[in-house]
Amino acid sequence: MFVLTAMAERSWCVVVPHHAQGARLARHRLTAELTDAIDPTMLADVVSVVAELVGNAVRHAEPLPGGVIRVAWRLRPGPAGNVVKVQVTDGGSVEPPQVRVVGPDALDGRGLTIVAALASSWGVERDGLGQSVWAEVSATVEQGLVTAP
Repeated sequence: MFVLTAMAERSWCVVVPHHAQGARLARHRLTAELTDAIDPTMLADVVSVVAELVGNAVRHAEPLPGGVIRVAWRLRPGPAGNVVKVQVTDGGSVEPPQVRVVGPDALDGRGLTIVAALASSWGVERDGLGQSVWAEVSATVEQGLVTAP
């Protein structure tokens, strides 16, 4: 039996370099902020989603001014379990982010397929400053969610 404790919505935003090191920095910060707030399995999924989205931004998009990427996440408690929404904002790309179909021997091209498999929903928003790719990862009480105070 798991005990749920009421929790207020929490959110964070970090700016990381438009470089492979940026994904590592985002993963570490996200892990530090959410370790005591969500189930370890859900945390692993959220960290994987952030790693894929930041990696895609580094590989396929331009940076924001200053050579950076903005990574934000919001933890929302809900009646069916917690939801973590992550959003990675970059300077945009020529091609919009989309799930690709790749063969079993392909070395890359699976990032958004992984995001789509781990997230309950995901999408892309564009504005005059760039693009944001977001994803929501959900957990339910039935999945063994433990919410910390």
